[in-house]
Amino acid sequence: MTPQKNIVWLASYPKSGNTWVRIFLANYFANEDKPLSINDAGRFGFGDSAASMYRKVAGGPIDPNNKRQILALRPHLLKAIASNGASVNFIKTHNVDSQVFGVDLIPPQPTRTAIYIVRNPLDVTLSFARHFAMSHDAAVETIGRSNYVTESNAKQVTEYRASWSDHVTSWTQEKRFPVVLLRYEDMLQDPVKAFEGMLTRAALPVDRARIEKAVRFSSFEEVSKQEKEGGFKETSEVADQFFTFGTSGQWQTALAPELVEKVRKQHRKMMKKHGYLE
Repeated sequence: MTPQKNIVWLASYPKSGNTWVRIFLANYFANEDKPLSINDAGRFGFGDSAASMYRKVAGGPIDPNNKRQILALRPHLLKAIASNGASVNFIKTHNVDSQVFGVDLIPPQPTRTAIYIVRNPLDVTLSFARHFAMSHDAAVETIGRSNYVTESNAKQVTEYRASWSDHVTSWTQEKRFPVVLLRYEDMLQDPVKAFEGMLTRAALPVDRARIEKAVRFSSFEEVSKQEKEGGFKETSEVADQFFTFGTSGQWQTALAPELVEKVRKQHRKMMKKHGYLE
């Protein structure tokens, strides 16, 4: 089957609201009478770093540590996804939109559009530190590194994340395909309006009643209740829970002033561009 332009990327820097968007979309398209399990969200937006998918497209064992081997397989993986006959394939990614060893991580050929979720890096820092059990200093240093990549393992291949500013820039400037920008803070302030705008701009079906229901079914209260009752498979091994606050602006009391200034200095241009600095 000929590959189609049917991939819709759900892209973000880690800890920026990607999971919320995926759980909303899962509930929206499932259109059930009760909330879907948070552990079923992957059915509507699988990630692009699962080693199992690379093994499948390779037709045998792979070495997740062999970055060149994995990157060589990536175009074949995305082509296979785009050829599966679905009208839309949602793919979650934390990868920067760039080339690595000459391989386009986010190729335009199978891409229909991208939904890019951006969040204040000061709040990203706090959430990042909690999720990965690192100090605030270490989190600030990590999201400021242009060469930031993840370690691979048997379950996950390497992700090329770069710095927060590099990541945001790569996804929002001079795009080769349509990109819908979605601010986490706007999702918090008026989720119905934010998600309706997202669907409209992404040329996806819009049904106001279903949007309102999916917003209720993906609310922080609902997902945190589910996590407490049955756990969440995306919670990191070093964190107590995935859904912790569901708010913005915590950095104002939780992040040391010198770290606030460091983040602002490192990411000033992109923070100003997206409304996080005057």
